[in-house]
Amino acid sequence: MIKAMLSQPMAGKTDEEIIATREKAIKALEARGYEIVNTLFTDEWYNRENMEKRGVVQIPLCFLAKSLENMSLCHAVYFCKGWEQARGCRLEHDAAVAYGLTVIYEED
Repeated sequence: MIKAMLSQPMAGKTDEEIIATREKAIKALEARGYEIVNTLFTDEWYNRENMEKRGVVQIPLCFLAKSLENMSLCHAVYFCKGWEQARGCRLEHDAAVAYGLTVIYEED
């Protein structure tokens, strides 16, 4: 099975907006035959309090590191609209291009 992950801007978005964008992206990728690798880290390990207890100082960098780790499982990355304005998405894009993953951009 070929695998893909999502790169999605989240800053300033409601949970509902994030979920709606994810659902749309997942449908688009599944229609292309991709299995989705999760990059929405919502378990207790990644809540702010537990991360701070573990000594994580740069929480956004921790999420980026986990996303890059998950990217290693993928053949492609799907970039949701607005990725160009999101620091983490830009870094994920650079990594995807540098390592030869298929890059897919959200269409209308």
